[in-house]
Amino acid sequence: MNIAILGTGGVGQAFATRLQGLGHDIMLGTREVQSTKTRLADFISKNPEVKFGTFTEAAAFGELVIHVSKGATAVEVIKSAGEKNLRGKVLIDITNPLDFSKGMPPSLIPELSNTNSLGEETQRLLPNTKVVKTLNTMWNGLMINPSLINNGDHVNYICGNDADAKNTVKKFLNELGWKNESLLDLGDITAARATEATLPIWLRVYGAKQSGAFNFKIVS
Repeated sequence: MNIAILGTGGVGQAFATRLQGLGHDIMLGTREVQSTKTRLADFISKNPEVKFGTFTEAAAFGELVIHVSKGATAVEVIKSAGEKNLRGKVLIDITNPLDFSKGMPPSLIPELSNTNSLGEETQRLLPNTKVVKTLNTMWNGLMINPSLINNGDHVNYICGNDADAKNTVKKFLNELGWKNESLLDLGDITAARATEATLPIWLRVYGAKQSGAFNFKIVS
C-alpha cells in the first residue's frame, strides 16, 4: 500500500521505518524537501527506499495518510496537503495540540481544547476525508510496537465519524501488533477532545519516570 506520512520528526521517521519493513511504499511529506533530506541524511542512508515529497505530493501519493506533524503547525500542514488530495481517503490523526511557547511541560492550545480538538478541526477542514484519531496518547515506540511493554496489554483509543474507516484503521493497527482487545472505540471525532487532553498527565508521568516506555490500561 502507498502510505503518506505528513511530518518528518521522530514519530514520522519511526512510522516510515516500521511500515517500510512491513512492505508498504512510504512517502514522507515535508515543507521543504531538500532541506529535510539534508537534515535526515543519516535516516536516508538507513532507509533509502523511503520517498520524500511536499505535503501536497505526499497527500496525493498516499492511499492511506498518517498525520504526525507538530500541533502548532498541524492546521497549516493539512491546508498545504490540500483538500482535493485527501478527498475520500482515510487520514489517521496522531497529532496533539501542544503549546511549547512557555517551555516544558507544554499546555494545550486553548482554541483546540476543552470544547474543541485538533481532530475535530482536521475533520472540519477535510469534510470529504475520513479522519480517525488514534495512537496520540503514548510514546512513538509503543505506537509501532505495542508488545514492548506488558505483552501489548494496554489501551489505545480510537475515534472518528465513519465506522468503516475505523475498521480500516483497526486492521492497520493489528498489522502494527495491536490486539483488538486493547483498542477502545470512544465514538465520534468529538472524543478527540478527551484523548488529546490525556497529554498533560502523560507528560507529567514521563517527567517523573524519565522514560516513555509506559502506557495506561483500563481495569474494570
